[in-house]
Amino acid sequence: MTVQEIENTLIQCIASISNQDASAMAPDKPFHEMGIDSLGFIEILVFIEKTFKLPLIASDLTKKDFETIHSLATFISRKV
Repeated sequence: MTVQEIENTLIQCIASISNQDASAMAPDKPFHEMGIDSLGFIEILVFIEKTFKLPLIASDLTKKDFETIHSLATFISRKV
């Protein structure tokens, strides 16, 4: 799966969680500017674990990896 495909999957998830239009989401926009709160972050993490079969507790996910959709997609692409 490419970074672009992962980004598109994440955008659909985050749009649903945040009740925003997916076409208006920019992969390089920081999550906090998208209005994602702590519950939203947890929902995203659960989505990633289920969708990509990636156990995040053992994955070395850092705050930097979780800054934008693009950085998160890049992290996931390295792990799957």
